[in-house]
Amino acid sequence: MAKKNNNINRERKIGKQVIEKKPGMDPKLKSTIWTVITIIVLVVFFIVNNTRTEPEEGPYPPNYIPAQSNSTK
Repeated sequence: MAKKNNNINRERKIGKQVIEKKPGMDPKLKSTIWTVITIIVLVVFFIVNNTRTEPEEGPYPPNYIPAQSNSTK
């Protein structure tokens, strides 16, 4: 049988071209960092939104007629 080379991750060199690996973060680590940053920002917005004081009710608009309840029959 012929020997099968398992070179899935091997980069090919074509001609005299030198292959340079790009420096940087691992994509899996980069994705994890962005996920953590997004979750932290969402939690901060949630906390800020729920800790603010509610605005007090203002006056009714002109010509407003409140609904009458018929619960005293």
